[in-house]
Amino acid sequence: MRALWFQSHFVAAALALAVAAPARAELRISDLDVYLNDHEVTVHVVLLGALPEGLNEGIQSGIPAHVRLVIELWHYQRMRPDRILITKTIERTLAYNIVTREFKVAALQGETRPVFTTRDLRDAQRVLSEIRGVKMTPAATLDPTAVIYVRVQAETALNGENTFVARMNGTAEQTERQSDYRTIQRVH
Repeated sequence: MRALWFQSHFVAAALALAVAAPARAELRISDLDVYLNDHEVTVHVVLLGALPEGLNEGIQSGIPAHVRLVIELWHYQRMRPDRILITKTIERTLAYNIVTREFKVAALQGETRPVFTTRDLRDAQRVLSEIRGVKMTPAATLDPTAVIYVRVQAETALNGENTFVARMNGTAEQTERQSDYRTIQRVH
């Protein structure tokens, strides 16, 4: 009888944790824009909540926060599984220097940009969360009759550690968003 009581309370607690965890999630992809011009397929992404409350204490202690975006260009195929065309990974880090009291945002992977340094956390967060002008592929390499879309997977974590336990502790979050369908061929 006691084992049954323990099991039912354990299951209830596990369900409560599982249901409560998504409600805390603050990381969102607010803007996902895909541009098709004569030369390149270009993507702009803006994250909201890139630095959730659970990361603030760690950042102020000097532990770096990482943002990683996996941007995928997909070809929609009617009556068949969609096909992935290209994947790009963008990774940035935000580090706080306790001595100089400065925040530093640096690109780790997928882009070359100068290191941004500021004393204002809001400025650092803005630079960390705005990913602009990611060139996916030349437009000429795509089938002109293709229907494409972009899927973005974003994650943020202290020290780059995105595990189940870190997400439950509030020191890591992840989200995903898909763009609207776009056609390559121009409509006259």
